[in-house]
Amino acid sequence: MSEPHSIAVIVAHPDDDAYGCAGSIALHETDPGFKFILVIATDGGAGLIADGIPATPETLGAWRRGESVRAWQAHGRVPDRHVWLDYADGGLHLVEPGELEDRVRRILLEERPQVVATFGPDGITGHRDHIAIGRAADAAFHQAREVPGPGLRRLVHGAVRESTFQRWNASRERRGLPPFDPAVEYQLRPVPDSLIDIEVDTTQVAGRILAGLHEHRSQRPVLTYPGAEAGWERIVGREPAVLAWPPRPPGAPLLTDLFEGL
Repeated sequence: MSEPHSIAVIVAHPDDDAYGCAGSIALHETDPGFKFILVIATDGGAGLIADGIPATPETLGAWRRGESVRAWQAHGRVPDRHVWLDYADGGLHLVEPGELEDRVRRILLEERPQVVATFGPDGITGHRDHIAIGRAADAAFHQAREVPGPGLRRLVHGAVRESTFQRWNASRERRGLPPFDPAVEYQLRPVPDSLIDIEVDTTQVAGRILAGLHEHRSQRPVLTYPGAEAGWERIVGREPAVLAWPPRPPGAPLLTDLFEGL
């Protein structure tokens, strides 16, 4: 008998999980025994505060925790387990070596999800917190899979296609906005199209992804930009990723589902 589908999404901040895997979770929510584990390392308390949000730098972390809960409620499939690691926003790279991966490894051994999704070495935006949690999740995954048992079949890294990145930059320039610069921290870093291993068509659940995304109201200035709102449904209609483990065999077709072949 095959294992029930399960996924652990391991990210740095509330809203990191709002897209990238949210569509895949919606597509599989009715699978028999499906389980969704969400691990967020910080409360995002050092983030921006959008106009009209009744939060202060002292209360933003608590506000963003609430946004995370409301986002998954709006999406329609709340996590079966939602873990906050309670590290300081912006400080994951300062955590004692080994501590972060040990904590993630313990969760992975408790849950043994089939798929673990996190950030790749580029952190998608070069954010040092993204890079730190991705590195820790990778190490934890490989340590955990050495322990005999079910699950832990696939490690995936969220990614932005190079071709998509170029299209977005062309659109920004037409609107008089500066292009994204991959050399600058907090700006998008693309992955060559040839290195994308998975791309899930999530157009049928794009509305649900957007419903969750819109609950992260405090971070609107960094999640979107003037003129981009109309394109968000198209943007979230595809979820590309890199298959970090096991590697896709040379010449193998692009996977079209996170659980394909498992």
